[in-house]
Amino acid sequence: MSSPLDLSLTPTAADLDGERADLLQTLAVHRGFLRYTAQGLTDAQAAEKSTVSALTVGGLIKHVAATEAAWYRFMVGGAAEMESVALDWEDEHRMNPGETLQSYLDNYAAIAAKTDELVKNADLNKSYPLPEAPWFEAGAVRSVRRVLLHIIAETAQHAGHADIIRESLDGQRTMG
Repeated sequence: MSSPLDLSLTPTAADLDGERADLLQTLAVHRGFLRYTAQGLTDAQAAEKSTVSALTVGGLIKHVAATEAAWYRFMVGGAAEMESVALDWEDEHRMNPGETLQSYLDNYAAIAAKTDELVKNADLNKSYPLPEAPWFEAGAVRSVRRVLLHIIAETAQHAGHADIIRESLDGQRTMG
């Protein structure tokens, strides 16, 4: 990847309605920032904790991919589908022995492609009740559109975290 802003594979407004094109392009930008942050890292560097936080570049990519996959399941089948895959929150934030940065990036690309296909065709107004969890208000529902906005925010936030960690590792920054 030559630039975090390479949007050559992103559908344009001519291909989709404006809202869908905007959602896909915004997802592509923030995913690109996250992937760019990992560019050129070894597996050892991707697993390195370079700040007082336990976060790592590899762990963040693993987490963002797992989170997007969970919300993808929600968008296609609601809370039951979202919860059909057990998640280990701590594990999804770390690189375990034998896991590689490239495998995380490949998994993330596959999940992103599925989400992108969903954005092209889904009813963005379709809503489902959220799973019962202490961090969700009781009885709340989320539309596919709102979930996509959440995925964008989550990706952008963690791309920023990854950028700080990367700069602490070797001085490289995504921007600037």
